[in-house]
Amino acid sequence: MGKKRSRKFRGLRRHGHGMKGRRGKGLRGGKGMAGLCKHRYIWMVKYAPDHWGNYGFTSHHPKKEIKAINLREIEERLPEFIEKGFAREEDGEIFVDLTAAGYNKLLGDGRITRPMKIKVEYASAKAVEKLESLGGGLVENE
Repeated sequence: MGKKRSRKFRGLRRHGHGMKGRRGKGLRGGKGMAGLCKHRYIWMVKYAPDHWGNYGFTSHHPKKEIKAINLREIEERLPEFIEKGFAREEDGEIFVDLTAAGYNKLLGDGRITRPMKIKVEYASAKAVEKLESLGGGLVENE
């Protein structure tokens, strides 16, 4: 077993801690992040270089989140939409309210087999073309 430090410092009175060391809260250079521009500058540069400053841009006009759905998905989920009240069938034509279902964009992927009138905020040109080819179309938002 090695020599204890306390034995090593016998006769040296303060055991290597100076006049006030190990007494109270001295010798620590301040609380928390104190001294980052003074005696802890090197620590700050090395371990926390992004501590100060602004980064990136702040958008004061945040973009609206787009939640999109394809024509194929509407065709597949039509019974679910009718059950939940987002769609209804009248005179062989189907009315679908995508805004009530939480969607704000219609995309043109897939095929539909029946004419539909769809209420939605945005629609791609391909989706509009496919709807109109079957005799359906978009319904204007009130």
